Amino acid sequence: MGTERSAVTVIGLGQMGSALAATLLERGHPTTVWNRSARKALPLVERGARQAATPEEAVAASPLVIVCVLDHDALHATLDPVADSLAGKALVNLTSGSPEQAQEAEAWARSHSAGYLDGAIMTTPPGVGSPEMMFLYSGSYTVFETHRPTLAALGDPLHLGAEPGLASLYDAALLGLMWSTMTGWLHGTALVGAEKTEATAFTPVAIRWLSAVTGFLTTYAAQVDAGHYPGDDATVDVQIAAIDHLLHAAAARGIDNALPELLKATMERTRDLGHGSDSYASVIEVLKKGAGSA
Repeated sequence: MGTERSAVTVIGLGQMGSALAATLLERGHPTTVWNRSARKALPLVERGARQAATPEEAVAASPLVIVCVLDHDALHATLDPVADSLAGKALVNLTSGSPEQAQEAEAWARSHSAGYLDGAIMTTPPGVGSPEMMFLYSGSYTVFETHRPTLAALGDPLHLGAEPGLASLYDAALLGLMWSTMTGWLHGTALVGAEKTEATAFTPVAIRWLSAVTGFLTTYAAQVDAGHYPGDDATVDVQIAAIDHLLHAAAARGIDNALPELLKATMERTRDLGHGSDSYASVIEVLKKGAGSA
């Protein structure tokens, strides 16, 4: 355990920023913190953090500066006045934002001679520090490799590519997947709940089913990349017939059907494009064209 941990600065001490700083402290990293409201630093100072008086002092304290503030406006409000002090530093931006904002921030950091890595935290604050939780990064691979041991203290670090907006783009895509999946599960839970089945009874079966669904995703990913959708498992036409059973069962039990109705409409647009005999993966052809062009 004689390995010396590298110093790191955390700017922004909301719930997530505080979790980042606390985890770094727990893993033995000399940690400097700064927050606009200084009192938020007190619990971390009690645990061994050094509190910087100014953003400039915070930046100067460490080769690696992690920023996790409310938005990109707050990022610039904090760092623009001290931008010259960023030269030679590695800036890891874990502030939520759009891919376009990440690209702008990378260009801004580069103009001030700082290395830049954009990041997306794929967990809530209690999950910070777990090796099972993903932290997505894009931007400078040099920054990523240089500071990988420190980043790994926060969660499993995945570098997606040099394009700085990729982490934000993945973040948006994965949140969409999460919301769709959770709403589908809740719709199913409401459906079986109408027959007095408890959510805790339905959910283990649902989770087991999701493992089969991941197999479909793996198969369909290659089809999407190839642009070829052999309907040798279940065609779009078959899926349209099957979803009618869900719609009828839910309607009969007074369950809101907005989600499955949307899904059926999307399948029908796919069929109308000539993909009725293709696999479900062909739905991507409708999604790529947008809502007004089927």
